[in-house]
Amino acid sequence: QVQLVESGGGSVRAGGSLRLSCAASGSIFAIADMAWYRQAAGEQRELVASFSERGALTYADSVKDRFTISKDNARSIVYLQMNSLKPEDTAVYYCNAHLPINSFNYWGQGTRVTVSS
Repeated sequence: QVQLVESGGGSVRAGGSLRLSCAASGSIFAIADMAWYRQAAGEQRELVASFSERGALTYADSVKDRFTISKDNARSIVYLQMNSLKPEDTAVYYCNAHLPINSFNYWGQGTRVTVSS
């Protein structure tokens, strides 16, 4: 059974920083593409950043140069360091594990990030 457990959300003022963590259980970490998505109220879920199983990084244009995705393979944790936060970054952030072998997706429960101006 695969579980993704996010933590690290909260409320900050614009310009502040937060670091989100996603702990993955099971043996999925080594074979999955790991990613962070977010969903603002009334909006569709969107990709924020991803780290492919082969090490390729992808960022949404809106977060480039502000957010950094990283992984701790030994601990099966993926992080999202968010700097220079803006009110438009306010959303529920979800951890995602995508298995290329069968295109299956696992999701965490989400962690809320609120940025005030």
